[in-house]
Amino acid sequence: MSIPVIAFKHEPYARLLANYLASEGFEVSVNLEPNGEFMLSVPEGTDLKTFRQHCLDFVKDPEHPSYQDIAWQQGAGVELDTKSGFSFSHIKTYIQEVPFTALILFTCLVVYLLSIFGLFAPVAEMLMSQSVNVLTYTNEWWRLITPALIHFSMLHIMFNLLWWSMLGAQIERKLGTSMLIVIFVISAAISNGAQLLMDGPNFGGLSGIVYAVLGFVWWAGWLRPAWGMMLPKAIVGFMLVWLVIGYADVLWVEMANTAHTVGLITGCMLALLLSLIWKPTTKAKSSSDKGI
Repeated sequence: MSIPVIAFKHEPYARLLANYLASEGFEVSVNLEPNGEFMLSVPEGTDLKTFRQHCLDFVKDPEHPSYQDIAWQQGAGVELDTKSGFSFSHIKTYIQEVPFTALILFTCLVVYLLSIFGLFAPVAEMLMSQSVNVLTYTNEWWRLITPALIHFSMLHIMFNLLWWSMLGAQIERKLGTSMLIVIFVISAAISNGAQLLMDGPNFGGLSGIVYAVLGFVWWAGWLRPAWGMMLPKAIVGFMLVWLVIGYADVLWVEMANTAHTVGLITGCMLALLLSLIWKPTTKAKSSSDKGI
């Protein structure tokens, strides 16, 4: 029989603590509760006094780098109980936790659905960029942002939304919605602007922003590990190889290589700048205060 010990509102904190406790020799399970919280439980016979002390230490400083280091080593050994399955409550929880990440995700899906049901022309007319000469005449500079919402194939949108949902959510959980909006707008304008100057207005997709949030999480994890953002080296390597493949022109689709490269550089530079000027405060609190 398992004994529930501590609950968290956010899964990353639950996993972080569970990984650390596993490294200390505890058998830990992370169970998704009906109320959307993540409960850490241990078997009967566990040294609860020591276990609870570790939990209290974690709550006091959940961003300590030692937890991040252990997490990467032990993460594969932690079990997440998802027997309750998918439900609309999970969507509600996701939207509440990362509202801007969810907004962009669902907007891209809606735009794609409109496109495949025969409305691509009006959607493109509304959202696609214009040539530099036309933009300077119309002053519709928001068109440097909106091409990010258009995707041209199922593979295109699946690839982008997969990475956006993971990396954007990580930034939003750790640094807040306002910070993710700033990163989104700046990286979209710069990467799309560069793509426009290099190859003209016929492009679309979140790819430039995806590479920006990739670069941001990558460098933020390196420069400020206490912020709690992390990205395995294997993923960074895969995305960099994919970037190079785009330039090799061996794929069946034309890649917006300039947007990808400039987006990556922009994300890295934003992380560097932020690491020098900003010190976020932790939002963690104990389960007795309704979880983390």
